[in-house]
Amino acid sequence: MSIIMRHMENQKQPFWTGDSSILLGGFFVTIFLIIYIWWPLAEEYLAYVDWNGLWWLYMDWLLLGIFFFMSITIVARANLKTDLLIVFVGICGGLAIESWGTQTNLWHYYTAERPPLWIIPAWPIASLSIDRITRFLLSIDRMEHATLSIFKPLYWLIFVTFLILMLFFVSPTFDKSHTWLSVILCILLILTPTDYRFAVLTFIAGAGLGYFLEVWGTTRECWTYYTYQTPPLFAVLAHGMAAVAFWRAGMLVKIVRGKVRL
Repeated sequence: MSIIMRHMENQKQPFWTGDSSILLGGFFVTIFLIIYIWWPLAEEYLAYVDWNGLWWLYMDWLLLGIFFFMSITIVARANLKTDLLIVFVGICGGLAIESWGTQTNLWHYYTAERPPLWIIPAWPIASLSIDRITRFLLSIDRMEHATLSIFKPLYWLIFVTFLILMLFFVSPTFDKSHTWLSVILCILLILTPTDYRFAVLTFIAGAGLGYFLEVWGTTRECWTYYTYQTPPLFAVLAHGMAAVAFWRAGMLVKIVRGKVRL
């Protein structure tokens, strides 16, 4: 019943709220600061465009499409009371993930930074977008009564498969403590589901957005995995797992914050 009530409340909210302007403004300010602070990187990227000729043939339409999609999704039914927590968790989680991957050489960036600070803001922005996608999936899903019968087995199928892929992918770094911490964290998250339905839909939303992000990053050689795949399947699904981990971390922060207030 609580899930149904939450869906009804979400559907009553307007697409553009008072917080949407603030969130969109913060998004553009972040992009401006990244370009301004790391201007040499932006200048190098823009140099590939022939501005005196058929410039539209040289434009990175995939990047622009991702940028436009995220711009639209993050403003949908924005609520700073919940979105600020998503941003906070996204920054902390993104920094942890990028540090693990670059320090263990599972992937590296063309700038050779470990990790590059300019990539960190992409994580909270993606987290906001994934939150909106998940809420959209919840709004069109009318199978509340079938949560256990459908989503529970689907949950175990998806997450156990991911864990197996993860073990194979990170196996060259089993000698690194960072890898074992990451594996143990994933196992603990998988073995302690709190909402099968929400976890599955969040994973799907994260992996869906992650696919386009990974295709762009690996084909442009912005970052490269040790397997040189563009992209590896694990990397795509890892965005789904990261989204679930961020959601669970946000829940934990809310619980701790509530106890501190008491």
